Amino acid sequence: MKSLSIGTSRIGPGERCFILAEAGVNHNGSIELAKQLVSAALEAGADAVKFQTFQADKLVTPDSEMAEYQRRNTRDHSNQYDMLKQLELTHEEFIELKSYADTIGILFLSTPHDEESADFLEELAVPCFKIASGDVPNLGLLSRVALKGKPIILSTGMAYLGEVEAAVRAIEQAGNSNLGLLHCVSDYPADPASCNLRAMDTLAQAFGYPVGFSDHTLGFEVTLAAVARGARIIEKHLTLDRTMPGPDHEASLNPAEFAAMAKAVRAVEASIGDGVKAPVSSELEMRVVARKVIVAARPIPAGRAIVAEDLTLRRGSGGLDPAYMTLIIGRKLRRDIYVNSVINLDLLV
Repeated sequence: MKSLSIGTSRIGPGERCFILAEAGVNHNGSIELAKQLVSAALEAGADAVKFQTFQADKLVTPDSEMAEYQRRNTRDHSNQYDMLKQLELTHEEFIELKSYADTIGILFLSTPHDEESADFLEELAVPCFKIASGDVPNLGLLSRVALKGKPIILSTGMAYLGEVEAAVRAIEQAGNSNLGLLHCVSDYPADPASCNLRAMDTLAQAFGYPVGFSDHTLGFEVTLAAVARGARIIEKHLTLDRTMPGPDHEASLNPAEFAAMAKAVRAVEASIGDGVKAPVSSELEMRVVARKVIVAARPIPAGRAIVAEDLTLRRGSGGLDPAYMTLIIGRKLRRDIYVNSVINLDLLV
């Protein structure tokens, strides 16, 4: 399995899970709300905060239809163009936002939805490019971004494995292998039953890059399952308030929920361990207290051969494990012992 480096974060086997707060368009077109999301991401424990860089004129046609969840959550718009036009941030606002993130100390990322936006983000010196699921088949954009030589995180929602393979090959052929792949279900909110976390295993086995999960379910139970299954990158939407108007607020976590998720992710990844089956140091005292040892079931005189009926098992200190029972039978004692006396090697002739 290869590794991926983003800023000072290293992503791969044995490394901390990289937590990406997807602010997306949850700023509702406001630079002030966007800054609050950056601060919230940092305070909640995210490693990076991500937005989306696009121009509605270059992203959708004027009469493009809205997805059902977009219609449900943005009733003031009749098509995608009108909705997205109000969710744009200018290049100047992105410069201000990146500067703010740098100042407070959190990595700033954004998803380019066109080649011009990718060029702008390169000028902005983002440490990584995140590519949206919708652009998996956009090999021209993928190649353009890959040639910039920066790390790439590619979401793979809605894609067949063969489409992911073509995207990966386009990136590799541009000379870029600093890549991470996110399994994703592009539904808002996604049903946990549709998440198919085993697809992360398939991506890892097929391509050998670090894998993760972009989670659009409500809550974060599936996020934790993904981490337990090996996700090295977690992306989750962050909002200041799920009741705000806008397409993605409903399927997002508020700051307190995101902080709880981040804390739980750290606990889950810490619990995975190295796979070696052995007592941990904190168990050693309990091992002495809880395990049974061999003791006398009745008084046993010195010099007589021990028989099975002389022995039983009780919790005690300093005795022999039950595995030694057959080795003790037939041996003799140096001195008389009484009921419940712990038997150890020093007693045996």
